[in-house]
Amino acid sequence: MPDVSISGSEPRRPGARIVVVGIAAIVAILIVAGVVLLLTLPDANAFNARVERLFVESDLTSGTEIKLLEILAQSGTAFADTLASYRMVIFVLLVFATAMMVAALVFLVLLAGLNRRMAQVERAGIQVNSLLISREENTVYLNNMDFKLTAAAMETLSVLAEARLDDEVLSGAEIEAVVSGRDSSDCDEAAGATRIKRLRDTLGNQMVSELLVKNIARRGYMLAIEKDVIRMV
Repeated sequence: MPDVSISGSEPRRPGARIVVVGIAAIVAILIVAGVVLLLTLPDANAFNARVERLFVESDLTSGTEIKLLEILAQSGTAFADTLASYRMVIFVLLVFATAMMVAALVFLVLLAGLNRRMAQVERAGIQVNSLLISREENTVYLNNMDFKLTAAAMETLSVLAEARLDDEVLSGAEIEAVVSGRDSSDCDEAAGATRIKRLRDTLGNQMVSELLVKNIARRGYMLAIEKDVIRMV
């Protein structure tokens, strides 16, 4: 199997550009929306200006009329304070919305990059640096992982490893023949396929088992690793 190297920076480059463009677009849209919203709000001093104009232009002499203007002036001040608090609330909400949208965009890009990374790993296959088969311990050491196998699974894996060292692909019948010591013509293809299934079940980890033991259509089974990493003791 050819040595396939996958650089982690490959999916990051387009992802980084998407993040930068997306963040810029989000910030620009929210800034424009905030400016338009704030500009369309009424002037906080508009009410007070009208009251002041009414006081200047009107000839008010009675105490009741003056009291009414004082009440109107107090209402204008309260309106101005309320409008100022509205502006602050709108500003905080826009900042919060910007932060949430930027975070969502970053997480989506990271998730997409992770999915691409996993797809590349699945297509390339598992990268095995060492495969040590210990028949005495019924254990296989794959990189930094160890798998305790049954005797039957160990026999199947040993047969596949020896075939890989000889650059051979074995059919199910041939695997059964080597393990049982019989002629391949007397063995059933399904028996070897059953041994492969039990080996995968014993390995447990689906990605490891499916990528380590390859099924080549109309040919048979083989270990999808470089033969120079295989050791048998």
